[in-house]
Amino acid sequence: MKPFTRDQMAARLAADVPEGWCVNLGIGIPTMVANHVPPEREVIFQSENGVIGMGPAPAKGQEDPWLINAGKQLITLAKGASFVGHADSFAMIRGGHIDLCVLGGFEVAENGDLANWATSENDTAPAVGGAMDLAAGAKRLWVVMDHTTKDGRPKIVERCGYPLTGLGCVNRVYTNLAVLDVVPGKGFVVRDLAPGWSLAEVQAKSAATLHTN
Repeated sequence: MKPFTRDQMAARLAADVPEGWCVNLGIGIPTMVANHVPPEREVIFQSENGVIGMGPAPAKGQEDPWLINAGKQLITLAKGASFVGHADSFAMIRGGHIDLCVLGGFEVAENGDLANWATSENDTAPAVGGAMDLAAGAKRLWVVMDHTTKDGRPKIVERCGYPLTGLGCVNRVYTNLAVLDVVPGKGFVVRDLAPGWSLAEVQAKSAATLHTN
């Protein structure tokens, strides 16, 4: 009974992305999603630094230091990819032209609130950056993250305790233990569980009620 690995979490999410969607991938686990979309499927990955049409990570020895995503990770380009200015990239985001944004998270609340940029009011971490624009501007927001912190504290919560990135913006959460839909008026609804894990076991690692329908 093992939780999903980060690569498996990314693959599980990638399998749910419909054909033809324009998708923005955040820093961390989200960037791995592009590695699991077969080339015969048309999914357009956008990065806020101005790349439209990102491909998977480059093979060893095939890296191009000039090709990076917003997290400064090396990338490849899909057929037909293009570059745009920063202002145009954010116009896509703020104008509602991104079908899906995938972000990491520190906490997700049952009402869809997201905290993903700081763990206290006094953090010296970088500012929230493009995450707030994406949370407000993308048509859908899926979060991929571990179900708990390293010390076992639940990240699936009734209300976020960390500074918020967006209000009521999360539609679905992929963790190493479960896939959860965020349903207005109900909260977390279990869509899938990691192999070998029971609802009771996952509930015990959550700080919000998990529903089955």
